[in-house]
Amino acid sequence: MVAAVDWKQLESVTFWMVFVVMFLAVAAWETRGPNRDWIVPSARRWTVHAVLLTISAAISGAILGLSPVMAAVAASGHSWGLLSQPWIPFGIRLVLTVLVLDFVKYATHRMLHSVPWLWRIHRMHHSDPDFDVSTAARVHPVEFIFVQSGTIGTIWLLAPPPLAVLIAILIAAFFSFFEHANASLPVKWEQRVRPWIVTPDMHRIHHSERDVEQTRNYGEIFPWWDWALRTYQPEPEGKLVVGLRGYQTIQSLEPNVLLTLAFRPTNEPESAGE
Repeated sequence: MVAAVDWKQLESVTFWMVFVVMFLAVAAWETRGPNRDWIVPSARRWTVHAVLLTISAAISGAILGLSPVMAAVAASGHSWGLLSQPWIPFGIRLVLTVLVLDFVKYATHRMLHSVPWLWRIHRMHHSDPDFDVSTAARVHPVEFIFVQSGTIGTIWLLAPPPLAVLIAILIAAFFSFFEHANASLPVKWEQRVRPWIVTPDMHRIHHSERDVEQTRNYGEIFPWWDWALRTYQPEPEGKLVVGLRGYQTIQSLEPNVLLTLAFRPTNEPESAGE
């Protein structure tokens, strides 16, 4: 029974366990075989990005007041949600929950690039001069709230089972770290799994300094939304350089650069070191 489960504690414990294990696993993978050399030392990157994530999560929690799982608990029992119908087997509701929430992530991510003021905020994520596991945590508080609001709103409308939501956010957390890895799968594995999941080589194209490539490969878990909506790009056009032009230096992790980036002109090739 739902009432017998402390969902808040279960969500917190399982999420942070997956968070820590996956972060360290991907960090070990990319350290053993990095795709490219780092511009900024890992220790400094991890510290700055950890602070950013902590601030974003704290502000989002204070403003929204609900996590995805607790939103599902609050919506449970409501008859309006398609995914609350008991006659639908749990396995089907689980699959639909994962698919729908992943599509919402695709949609909100695409909006971050399409709406000018949201792009100003999202530029913090793209301004990372490197591309590694910690890039997943380089998120502006406003972006965190925007994406979380889309997820919670969808959960409130569809009322999926709390367990299905918990599994979905754990899978999303796994892929958030995996797709930002500064590493590549062996070629044969890349070819086998790319039709089914987003890989680091696929998502790395999205972090290109080229404007056109920044509007490709928005997906987090599945590449199917990019295929269907014609935003998929299998390979970069020429040599891939990640980051934003003018911010590919060690100064891109300076607090003043991060805090003022949203207020800088989007078409200005300014240097972060100036």
